[in-house]
Amino acid sequence: MAKGRATIGAYGIALPVLPPERDARVWARLVRVMFYTPGFLALLLLKVGEPTSFGITVELLMLSSAAAIVGGLFIATEAERRGADAASRTGVWSGSLVLELLAVVPFLCAVPSLFHEIASSTLLHDRLPDAVQVPPLANSELLPAMAIAPFMLYQLAGFGTLHFVVSRPMNWAINIAILCLIVASYVANRQAPYVAERIFSSLLVLGMGAVVIFGILKLKQMQMDYTRRYPPEDEK
Repeated sequence: MAKGRATIGAYGIALPVLPPERDARVWARLVRVMFYTPGFLALLLLKVGEPTSFGITVELLMLSSAAAIVGGLFIATEAERRGADAASRTGVWSGSLVLELLAVVPFLCAVPSLFHEIASSTLLHDRLPDAVQVPPLANSELLPAMAIAPFMLYQLAGFGTLHFVVSRPMNWAINIAILCLIVASYVANRQAPYVAERIFSSLLVLGMGAVVIFGILKLKQMQMDYTRRYPPEDEK
């Protein structure tokens, strides 16, 4: 069994609770998935959707794809050997925070509106004169939005990186705000006040950006504190 991480440092003071060690190779594969998937869906929307009702969906998908590249940059800096500093020791954690909040959250915000456009696309559903009429899809575009539920569980049950950066009440508050803004953005898109949709989506993205910046700096500060009071064996 792997040796557990120390919890008490110099002078008997408790050490910061850092996220567990994570496999950089797994996160690197996720970077590829989060780079290609939103881009493909954005192209699909541009191909079959109605430009007047795109809202901010395409921008959210492009942000998700671009954030995956930035997350990959952080993950690529990960190092644990002699000479590694606080920044390189937190590379995977910082990259995972970028992916979770600036790639996955905008993607989940875009998914309901995206599938509504696909479900109601006149290009895809125009009937030929002799074609059999198919019942309307109603609100079936909400089915992909159910991915938000396990993401909330991921965040609130202690799997997410944010869990180690902020307090438990703050973690709940941030994730409830994420859910509310996603729902508000979708409702605004369906009812066609696209200015309201842009406001809700912009608040979501700006909020996630602020949380990511705070989280990365907090992770680095926690790692510096941990290393200072409990240096690695090869640096003692």
